[in-house]
Amino acid sequence: MPDCGFPFRAMSGVNRKEKKYAKLMRNQPSNITFSSSNQGAGRSGMGPSESPSFTSFQGTVGGHVQQQQQVASSHQPSSYGEHQRSSHRGGFRGYRGNSRGSCHGYSQIPKFITATTFAQARAAEINAMLKAVTHKSGSQFLQSLPPTMRRRAMSHNIKRLPRRLREIAKKEVEKISQLKKEQSKSKSRKARRRHGNLLMEFNRRQRKNIWLETHIWHAKRFHMVKKWGYCLGNKPTTKSYRACYRAMTKQCLLQDLSYYCCLELNGTENNLLQALARLSSTDAGATFASVACLSGKRQGSLVLYKADQYPEKPLGPVTFLWRPTTQSESSSGNRQLWIWTHPALKMELLTELRLVCQCLDVPVPEPAPNECKTITHEPEKQTKVVGLKRKQQDKAGELAIPEKKIVGNGTRDPLTTVLWTSLTTGITIEDLTMEIMRFRLIGPLSHCVIFEALQAADVLKKSEGKEATETHCWWSEYCKRPENVNRHNCQRDILELLLGVASPAEISAGTVLGLTVGDPRLNMPKNRTTAIPDLSQPEDLEKLRDLRLNGIGAECAQSQIWDRNARNVVTETKISEQKLNQMRSKLLVPGSHLDLGSQESKIPILLVQQPGKMAGQEHTGWGSGWDILIPKGWGMAFWIPLIYRGARAGGLQEGTKHSQYKGLPHFPDDFPDCPAGIQHSVETEKELIGKYNKYPPAKRPNYIHHGTMSPFRSPWQQLVEEWESQNQGGDIKLPVSGKEQEQRLEARNSNKKHIGVCENKASEATPNEEKPSEPDEVSESVTALEPNIGCENLQNLITQGTPAESGHFSVLRSRKLLKQISMWSQPSSSRGQQTQRHRGPAQVQMASHAVKSIICSHPRFLIWVRLSLLKKGNPVANATICVPSKEDLHLLVSDPNCPGPQESKHRDPFKQNCKALKNKKKRALSKAPETAVAADLGITSVSGCGVNLVQGLWPDQIQNVTSHCSRRTIGYISQGDFSLIVGCGEAQGFVSLLGLLHMMSNQPQDQRGLALVRNPASLQYRFAKINIEV
Repeated sequence: MPDCGFPFRAMSGVNRKEKKYAKLMRNQPSNITFSSSNQGAGRSGMGPSESPSFTSFQGTVGGHVQQQQQVASSHQPSSYGEHQRSSHRGGFRGYRGNSRGSCHGYSQIPKFITATTFAQARAAEINAMLKAVTHKSGSQFLQSLPPTMRRRAMSHNIKRLPRRLREIAKKEVEKISQLKKEQSKSKSRKARRRHGNLLMEFNRRQRKNIWLETHIWHAKRFHMVKKWGYCLGNKPTTKSYRACYRAMTKQCLLQDLSYYCCLELNGTENNLLQALARLSSTDAGATFASVACLSGKRQGSLVLYKADQYPEKPLGPVTFLWRPTTQSESSSGNRQLWIWTHPALKMELLTELRLVCQCLDVPVPEPAPNECKTITHEPEKQTKVVGLKRKQQDKAGELAIPEKKIVGNGTRDPLTTVLWTSLTTGITIEDLTMEIMRFRLIGPLSHCVIFEALQAADVLKKSEGKEATETHCWWSEYCKRPENVNRHNCQRDILELLLGVASPAEISAGTVLGLTVGDPRLNMPKNRTTAIPDLSQPEDLEKLRDLRLNGIGAECAQSQIWDRNARNVVTETKISEQKLNQMRSKLLVPGSHLDLGSQESKIPILLVQQPGKMAGQEHTGWGSGWDILIPKGWGMAFWIPLIYRGARAGGLQEGTKHSQYKGLPHFPDDFPDCPAGIQHSVETEKELIGKYNKYPPAKRPNYIHHGTMSPFRSPWQQLVEEWESQNQGGDIKLPVSGKEQEQRLEARNSNKKHIGVCENKASEATPNEEKPSEPDEVSESVTALEPNIGCENLQNLITQGTPAESGHFSVLRSRKLLKQISMWSQPSSSRGQQTQRHRGPAQVQMASHAVKSIICSHPRFLIWVRLSLLKKGNPVANATICVPSKEDLHLLVSDPNCPGPQESKHRDPFKQNCKALKNKKKRALSKAPETAVAADLGITSVSGCGVNLVQGLWPDQIQNVTSHCSRRTIGYISQGDFSLIVGCGEAQGFVSLLGLLHMMSNQPQDQRGLALVRNPASLQYRFAKINIEV
């Protein structure tokens, strides 16, 4: 072994010191970098005589080269590994090492450095050190003192500190006390669950979103959602989808519709009808002036529009109810009207009502809550009893106002007026939101549940005490008149007759029954039971037959719930649950019936019959039931007894399915031309896109490959505009019927004869065998719509305020046109369309002049349709409705069991752009985290189209929605699912009126109305039958 110059132990000690120093300096910034010009010599183990190496070091300050000096290496260069480690760790300390055959070490240091650049390189470290020194924490004023002067009492008494630190300590203490107030320690669960604290917490939580009176009951059993300013139950937490359907079909389903808003209008009948006539049209159906509804014995429904804007700019659907006329109202001429509307529609409707009723004057203050004062006895002051538990008192002591439960609208300011009056027309508009509760019972046993849960109130007699008269002043005054007592007895008899009715569908649609009932909490069973109909034959068959045919008269539709004073008194005089339980505990026989006698509360209510499925020819009357209108404060008092009688509770999801199975559009999903419907579609699209982006690309569908341009929202405006442009360009060609062909040939022949040109008669006439079958005179009179008006003569109608000029689409709601198009589409049953298609009504031929008149007068209109799949399939929302080709129809005829054609897979033109964006984002993240945000901002420039790209989705600027796929698109589905009522897939949606007429006019009569449906994430088309039910 050659002489190394250093002992081996010393060498090992140096290595240990070097490793220790490197461990201490591993987290320090490397400002001096050493590089070797001939690092391969160290690896190859060459001697100094063979390959003399030169080593250079570079002093870098902030990434720039400051110094560079080449120094001749010693005879024994260091190894490559040690050189790499030392150059990586950096610093001015030289590195030593031993190579093969040599133990000599050496160190290299720079000969000079620049002080300014060296300090600048350490600027970040100096700033961090100064910040750590100068930063003052909460107890910094104590830590600034030496340990010998610190005292524990200084933190409690500032005067014990030196004078130079008192001001600083005072400010710090104030900050700490303020933070403690803001971040106060939460109370224990026992304290939070006290009645007073719990009530305060509930009142605080419902000031932003309104709670229904049944909110706490629903919150324990339902998935709650925040919609339209309310906290509502969406669906039960249990698996009850089919159970709710069985309840709607065979039993009873209960829903809380108290979030619907009620607007009350008062004024003369002529002024009210004249003002409201501007919001509706007789062309769309019944209006506010309907005879049956105007008398007060029927509830009406219609779609309202902006003032004088029909058929454009709709607001949404509403239901209305007139108060039956009384002797006082008939003499004065004033009428009272309730308009029930969805909360998403309330503000737009209220604005239009104030406009047409001229209620733009200064609002009148809200009237006093009640004029009928009730006598309340003040409790005597009790002497303090020693030994009893003290009650928790507020800081204000006896002057503190106890917290009360919010009844009604908790978000409304008590000083805000909800009453508007007009000095010109005398009409008054009042907002009764949350003033009246509304429960809906659906199913054939709904009237049985009502009969068992509610009992008519007893009439007060003169012999009963004065105390009952003082407590229920409105009921005592009501019973003083004989006509009121007779009316109440008649209403009681009708309620008993309802028990003999098999289903609410047997009663006239919208029938109203006024009633005054007792407290339903006193008739509750101990356990939950099921209401059973009375199958025995009723005694009064004639009265029951008259009830089914004529309904309930206007006299029995009267109720004191219309009176504001009576409603307030009923709410204020309600007996609390605590008091009722105390009365029950004093009964001699526990569990027996509690009879309050004259002290029992009397509640005026209204029963409104809700019609079931009325359109179509099958399942007529399905989904009928009753609505109960109750004064505020009595929600839970009616809800629990109805649940205990066998009613199953449902939420928003059950309400949507109920409308879908009935074949009616649901608000706001199926109203795309209303402001609320547009807002709903935007919110739904944002929610679905957020859910789509949460999945990785491999776990979500690529809608570009499936040819779906808008999977989360239906582009209605672009759809109608493209069909209108195709119509103007002449792409839509309508066939000519046989009769019109004869007329055209005769006109052509007469012109030729007049000119003098004669042709062969065989070429002029068309054989009778080739003529299509002509409809009879009755059907021809129905289909002939303005035969003298052609497409050329209707250009004036297009220029006079048509949707083509306004630039917005609308939904066709003219009953005359809907009936005509419905006859053309041949509506039939939902199940087994291919076998029952020929069993429908007589086929009606489409007259070309009638089709042209509809196309020219309604270019930008949608029409609501219901689709039933012929075979298997489950349609979903935003699925496309397409026109089948002739080959598709021939395929269906040759093979009735064929599933349908299939769309070819589309190419993704944005795939490479998405990959480029992904790679650029990775490079930006790998470079520096600080520049990641800047890289994200510049990502869209790679795409070349200036929009954000998401893999699997088309950009926002979509084009050619009608001709993007192999089959032309005419519409989209708004909601669809497997229908349990018919046992096949059903859907509701909208199609372009021009596209529908083009499709039906080019189809054979036996296949008219057939369409194709394709889901957004599928390439398979399904045959479906379009039904337009009126």
